[in-house]
Amino acid sequence: MDLDLQDKSVIVTGGASNIGRAIVLGFAAEGAKITIADLDTAAGEKVAALALKQGASAARVVKTDVTDLASVQNLFREANDQHGGIHCLVNNVGWDKLMFFTQTTPDLWQKLIAINYVGVLNCTKTALEYMTPAGGGSILSISSDASRQGEAREAVYGGLKAAVNSFMKTIAKENGRYNIRCNCVCPGVTVPDSVDETSENSMWKEKNSMFTDEQFAAIAKTLPLKRIGKPSDVANAVVFLSSQQAAGFITGQVLSASGGYSMIG
Repeated sequence: MDLDLQDKSVIVTGGASNIGRAIVLGFAAEGAKITIADLDTAAGEKVAALALKQGASAARVVKTDVTDLASVQNLFREANDQHGGIHCLVNNVGWDKLMFFTQTTPDLWQKLIAINYVGVLNCTKTALEYMTPAGGGSILSISSDASRQGEAREAVYGGLKAAVNSFMKTIAKENGRYNIRCNCVCPGVTVPDSVDETSENSMWKEKNSMFTDEQFAAIAKTLPLKRIGKPSDVANAVVFLSSQQAAGFITGQVLSASGGYSMIG
């Protein structure tokens, strides 16, 4: 199916690493013009070069702190000026530190809130300012299956991702009249193939930083599809939902791409 993403202007936050990297390459295969928003510009440049090799019409990196509205506004100005508008935004930036809630601190809460929620607010608000007068667009936020049924050691993160789900549904209702579609994709445990696919800021930067090989194997056994997720599994869902051609009547939805970890109708 032709997804009609050729030359469309796409912003991917956190596009230098793991899921974000795979999303960039997924759009590249469709010939999109891609702006990678990341703090790690060195890693972002490597992904941009690979995206160009894989078919992107254009690919560039803008150093961006999604928790800072001024930085986000600069990102959108540059993407708009260079790529002729903003057709798709993927709110991919996310971060967590696995801890039981009783071990967490208010400082950690604030960091998690800023990265996982305020960043989505900043980027979505700015995207709407461009998409509304332009006649439409797609906003896609990466959530988590921890938002749908809870997960030990992810109390704050899961709660924030649940907030993202609700926020995106509301934005979908408020902005459908402007032909702006808003959806979420919820990964389960999704692991890059190697540390080379991560950036300096990635929580997957160090091998076994999140789970041991034995724990990964145990997790895989619990899933109906019997394997851990790959970044491309999530990217495929994102690219599909971002396509007006393929998913133009889909908005306000929360889709799990998690090997069946959650099955919520």
